[in-house]
Amino acid sequence: MPLTHTAPDALARIYATSLFELAEKSGEGATAPQKCESTLGELEDIMELARQDAKFGEFLASKILPSEKREKSLNAMFKGRVSDLTLRFLLVLNDKDRLGHLPAIVGAFEQMVQEAYGRVEVDVYTAQAIDQGELASIRAALQRKLGKEPVLHAYVDASLIGGVKLQIGDRLIDGSIRTQLRKLREAIAQDGGAEIRSRAARLIDGV
Repeated sequence: MPLTHTAPDALARIYATSLFELAEKSGEGATAPQKCESTLGELEDIMELARQDAKFGEFLASKILPSEKREKSLNAMFKGRVSDLTLRFLLVLNDKDRLGHLPAIVGAFEQMVQEAYGRVEVDVYTAQAIDQGELASIRAALQRKLGKEPVLHAYVDASLIGGVKLQIGDRLIDGSIRTQLRKLREAIAQDGGAEIRSRAARLIDGV
């Protein structure tokens, strides 16, 4: 069965809390944020690998593969490539038959890191690659709005045509031209000319 991406639940928060406490402890004071964030980064890389490679996702989620055999594979794949803390955590999940719950656990751990250190992950989608100056402007605007330090991840999506789309956790802020055009088409189909003119005026005012 494939690895299922689910929202954090009570079980995920229990495991994430244990990992967070271990990461903070191993980080020792001033380096605790860096240790938590590096651990989160490694787990996110593993999740990205599972998204890109269906066989790896099935390997993690399999209820048939014996935990002893999977332990050997996990050590072969990740020993020396991730921190000892991350590898030990994966092995504990494997021993408890909870690797299939990894997406929810990583989601819960990410929330804890963001809440603890005032950071928030933001995915920025634009039709064309944007430079560091534009990213800095977006970062500054988000920091004023959110009251947290945004960590930006820039992606190119040519289908947007123009504008920008922001994914902040579960919240989507879609200012893309593609979406604005779709809304205008819906207005044509549903609301008639007056509403179209009103929406067009608001669109122009927002440029």
